[in-house]
Amino acid sequence: MRLPSDSQSLWRDFQLESFPPLEEDLTSEVTVVGAGITGITTAYLLVKQGYDVVLLDAGQIVSGATGYTTAKISAQHGLVYDQLIKTIGEEKAKLYYEANQDALKMIDDIRKKHEIDCDFSYQDAFVYGESEQSKKKIEKEAKAYEKLGIDGSLSDDVDLPFQVSAAVKMNDQAQFHPVKYLAAIVAYLKEKNVRIYENTRAVDIKKGQKPEVIAENGYSITSNHVVIASHFPFKDFEGVYFARLHVERSYSLAIRTDSKIPEGVYLNADQPKRSIRHAVDPSGEKVLLVGGESHTSGQIDDTLACYEDLRSFAEEHFGVTEIPRRWSAQDMTTLDKVPYIGPITEKNPNIHVATGFTKWGMTLGTGSAKLISDLIGEKDNRYAELFKPSRFNAKSDVKNFAVENADVAKEFVKGKLDLRTKDIGELEHDEGAVVKVNGKRAGCYKDSAGKTTLVDTTCTHMGCELNWNNGERSWDCPCHGSRFNTDGKVIEGPATKPLKKLS
Repeated sequence: MRLPSDSQSLWRDFQLESFPPLEEDLTSEVTVVGAGITGITTAYLLVKQGYDVVLLDAGQIVSGATGYTTAKISAQHGLVYDQLIKTIGEEKAKLYYEANQDALKMIDDIRKKHEIDCDFSYQDAFVYGESEQSKKKIEKEAKAYEKLGIDGSLSDDVDLPFQVSAAVKMNDQAQFHPVKYLAAIVAYLKEKNVRIYENTRAVDIKKGQKPEVIAENGYSITSNHVVIASHFPFKDFEGVYFARLHVERSYSLAIRTDSKIPEGVYLNADQPKRSIRHAVDPSGEKVLLVGGESHTSGQIDDTLACYEDLRSFAEEHFGVTEIPRRWSAQDMTTLDKVPYIGPITEKNPNIHVATGFTKWGMTLGTGSAKLISDLIGEKDNRYAELFKPSRFNAKSDVKNFAVENADVAKEFVKGKLDLRTKDIGELEHDEGAVVKVNGKRAGCYKDSAGKTTLVDTTCTHMGCELNWNNGERSWDCPCHGSRFNTDGKVIEGPATKPLKKLS
């Protein structure tokens, strides 16, 4: 069964209202940069408190990570709790669980309050293994559940068409359609006269008592507080986030099958990663969502092969009659696997950040919105210390900081020494590759009509050399995850400036 030619999320089939770009200087009480689940929910909670909010996005609303998620609403984030007990201790590990459970309940409460039809359903969540090694890890995780009072345990009741060695279940987690959910909240914000701007990339923030967000087109918004909900922080303020975040890309397929589609949401404990859930497509038909194949962004040559591996997995275990959608997403992980949520640095208490959700942005993004809106409203929040961005955890941060930045250094040097190039004449239609132009490295894309576009492949963030992503038709940075389209425009940060065009 063939893959779709283009990458398009199942969730993005739902039509959203469009908003204009920013075309004047503004003032507000709070400026929220990034209109995914974190930014939209933050704006919602602040408006409920009576704040004047401006919400802006570099592209369309819900077109970033939130629009390309697997949309599980869960506190079960893989085999995380045994690890968290070791690195941050039992008390904080329990807080992490409770923060995610609170976020799940908040999503449910909001969709009930506003009567949002977003395909929400409670589902048990499972981490399963197929090897003896993963069985031992799962048994340790089940013991961590016991220690922390987590509602779950080892389970033999796994609705999968293949043998597993062990599984740990977390009861009453959930799934939904994130775009339908957020579209309704955006409609509420519009009713409350929130100013929303699309296609407005924020490129700088002037700090101070009233920080000023500056857009790529030169217009600015001055406010009392700024919330950076742009996935990867586009402004660092000496917080060194680019060195404290690991960036990974992962892949998803929506699959039609004649086989029984399992109930529950699933993630495996082995490698390569496999994520399984069901959803409803725009026609109302139940489809299977299969995800996985995670890798460091920009560091593999053939991303289409990731989709092919997922297709092979689905074919082997479920049978495939059609693949209507394929898509991928980018996710950040912090040094201690706990997100950074709160003031971007201790010296900038009125500029807030939320990042590092480790693929679990539906709960952690929602929890971020609650925490940041509480901080702005000067309300107590018992999770503030857990997620504080300026924290330091010696048990995990030193080792992971060294590993992550050694990898960045390796990729920087590797890119500068990479001599692999193609001749422009060798390119097929709809193909991109690194080429040589006047003896220098360049990126060339030949479109379906045979027109070529040349760009400088040096990332505008910190100078690493970009690689071609054939699955998404983009130029991706192997160091910090910035992505650019074939014309050199920024798709994902931390880069804010486009690539230099050579033709």
